[in-house]
Amino acid sequence: MRFGARLALAVIALASLATACGAPQDSDQRSHAAADCGPYAKYGKHPGTQVTVYAENRDREADLFEEAWADFADCTGIDVRYEGDGEFEARIQLRVDGGAAPDVAFFPQPGLLERFARAGKLKPVSAGVAALAKEGWSADWNSYATVKGILYGTPLVANVKSFVWYSPKFFRYRGLSVPRTWSELMAVTEKVAASGVKPWCAGIESAEATGFPVTDWIEDVLLRQQGTHVYDQWVAHKIPFNDPRVIKAMDTVGSILKNDRYANGGLGPARSMASIPFQEAGTPVLSGDCAMHRQASFYADMWPKGTGIGPDKDVYAFLLPGAEPADHPVLGGGVFAAAFADRPEVRAYQEYLASADFANARMKKGPFVSANKGVDPANAATPVDRLSIQLLQDPGTRFRFDGSDLMPASVGAGTFWKGSVDWIGGASTRQVAESIERSWPSH
Repeated sequence: MRFGARLALAVIALASLATACGAPQDSDQRSHAAADCGPYAKYGKHPGTQVTVYAENRDREADLFEEAWADFADCTGIDVRYEGDGEFEARIQLRVDGGAAPDVAFFPQPGLLERFARAGKLKPVSAGVAALAKEGWSADWNSYATVKGILYGTPLVANVKSFVWYSPKFFRYRGLSVPRTWSELMAVTEKVAASGVKPWCAGIESAEATGFPVTDWIEDVLLRQQGTHVYDQWVAHKIPFNDPRVIKAMDTVGSILKNDRYANGGLGPARSMASIPFQEAGTPVLSGDCAMHRQASFYADMWPKGTGIGPDKDVYAFLLPGAEPADHPVLGGGVFAAAFADRPEVRAYQEYLASADFANARMKKGPFVSANKGVDPANAATPVDRLSIQLLQDPGTRFRFDGSDLMPASVGAGTFWKGSVDWIGGASTRQVAESIERSWPSH
């Protein structure tokens, strides 16, 4: 931002000098001096317009978004006003109900997007955005933002959640190998615990989204134990939340996360994870106070500045294993851009976000993953991002979207998240599962 301000002042100064010398002023040339506007000509000119954007991304993530679309904004004349809010899930409803809906929102849960679409608040995408969506993403990805056969948004960000972050140096020093099966994972867990180090660290505090890392764990384990068919039935509520197979997955996760011998390395007793911000929970891996941290690909951007990511660097990641070496379905999530307004400048902005050009531009700024078919994995900022993109682009990958994000928002972003916090705090598996089952909307 400071660089942008200095650049703007320099351009103004040059323009003033040109005027004093009698040279004609060209406002387009002045404002676009730093950008090659050729790639943005297809979005048209929209001088003097503004598009408001509301999302959960803040701090560095927000800065990187704004940097990625800066040239688009300069070249089209659109003033993109971005606002990040850590309590997006709770406040977006209040804003819409209060008549202060943003032009565009970035929805981290398809279930939440669906709620606004069914209420008639969101605008269907334009023909241009629909064409880009069909070109750039698989039918599965587009289905997450489709309600009653109408497309209301496009994938903006993707992530792979089935990663376990670890320190290659820690593993080498202790003679540990990256586990290929669940039994090998538990053998590594036990060996580390026997050495006096708690093998797992976790943090589940995330403002209004507190609890989500636990739901990710449960979903990942259910996928590995029961396969995609049972997982899909559970997410769609074709089997109850407290089905014995779900109880088994929860108890398996509980044997790690609720076990003081295994968690919470470098941070405190197992229950401490309820008050540990998820952004900070992996740092004990760097100090050797914990061996493993299960978190998504987006965690690459949350390690302390200067942390090297790679098989011979400070941290790296492996896929959470299943029963057999080749059995590792991929759990993931994503963010979807959808609009509450339908104006030319809003449609132009949506089209840019739906393009591979935006995804590649954002990837060049720092850690970022997209499921867009036009994304070049070579642009990935880290080896884990590159692996994530390759997995997402591989038609053989058994990918499933985050279950809590697909469930009705009152459950997925409500009772499931809250119940997970209660569970970590000591509530029984059956008590929590039955409570979530009772909360499921009847229609």
